[in-house]
Amino acid sequence: MAQIKSEIIAVGTELLLGQIANTNAQWLSQQLAAYGINVYNHAVVGDNLNRVQDTFRQAQNRSDIIIVTGGLGPTDDDLTREAFQGLSGQEIIEHPESMEKIKQFFDRNNYSMTPNNRKQARVFKGAKVLLNNAGMAPGMMATHQNKTWIFLPGVPREMKQLSLDYVFPYLQKMIGNKEVIKSIVLKFIGIGESRLEHDLHDLIQAQSNPTIAPLAQNDGVVIRLTAKESSQMLVNQILEETKEKVLEQVGEYFYGVDDQTIEEQIISLLIAQNKQIAAAESLTGGMFMSRLISVEGASEACAGGIVCYDTDVKKEVLGISEKTIESHGTVSEECALEMAVNARKKLNSNIGISFTGVAGPGKSEEHPAGTVFIAISDDTGQDIVRQFNFNGSRNSVRRRTALKGLELLFKYLK
Repeated sequence: MAQIKSEIIAVGTELLLGQIANTNAQWLSQQLAAYGINVYNHAVVGDNLNRVQDTFRQAQNRSDIIIVTGGLGPTDDDLTREAFQGLSGQEIIEHPESMEKIKQFFDRNNYSMTPNNRKQARVFKGAKVLLNNAGMAPGMMATHQNKTWIFLPGVPREMKQLSLDYVFPYLQKMIGNKEVIKSIVLKFIGIGESRLEHDLHDLIQAQSNPTIAPLAQNDGVVIRLTAKESSQMLVNQILEETKEKVLEQVGEYFYGVDDQTIEEQIISLLIAQNKQIAAAESLTGGMFMSRLISVEGASEACAGGIVCYDTDVKKEVLGISEKTIESHGTVSEECALEMAVNARKKLNSNIGISFTGVAGPGKSEEHPAGTVFIAISDDTGQDIVRQFNFNGSRNSVRRRTALKGLELLFKYLK
């Protein structure tokens, strides 16, 4: 049987303007892969009838399954129905059940329904109508010249509900038992993309299933493993086997899988070790502690932080000695360590971490922009101070400093 080709078309000028991200296509692609359906194209087209029709015509010529999101609303710029009618010639009719549901929504909320809302109940004659229990406009599944067309609302919540309720069960029956495609992402910190690829060179060269793809991201690097097999069990097995081979080579830098974050892993380690952390932040201005506190359950492990950007705050609030500042300056190993120790003690924590340095763009205390000191102090008497030199803009230095603090703390806790 020939390979089934699918594509996803998002309709909406707001997507082209960057006002919202096209998360629908990302989610649909991930779900389709689990059914062994390859997505060959993503398209985004604005609210223009001729351009939508042209996009639909191209999809009809190259794909077997076309999923369209958006353009099903009540306004004049919602043109998905009209564009497909122009391509297929299929008649558009009002769907009574959907119309009744729309009327009930307005009655229930004491709103006056404007005439253009009737447009949301319009469907293609003969199409399978997908009742929208999360919104108003129904979805549809239609065929044209042996190609399957699926029309879904652009609102992510509505799109996902219709997909789970109707679309994926239909596609599963349509394709029968085919390959399962699954990807997992392995996350690493403290190692660059080129070094990671070098260390895994032999493994990458030898693998065809699963494929191994290193990718750089803002918070470290990742490896995407993508496998194809005849069942979910087999695909999980080969992914796990390959993951173990990867970790044999670079496991010391590994911190999580898929959606796991470095912050989540740190909070888990702190809770498991029954420890609390406090931070003293100068150039990062609270950025480090903000990332930790974003994690659910952080209150069990985070005592708090002191933003001590000004020298007087370092002295009067954090208690850094005049002697340390006069002898070594605020951008120094000595000041960083005293900041970490004092933050730990003042906030009654097991671990203190500190950040001081020069974010830029100019020098400070004769140190060039990008000079950073990070210290960790533990109530067991273990202290660590590291110096770094980061390139980039002021905010890039700040972001990289906070990330480096997460990396040092994660490795320390491990």
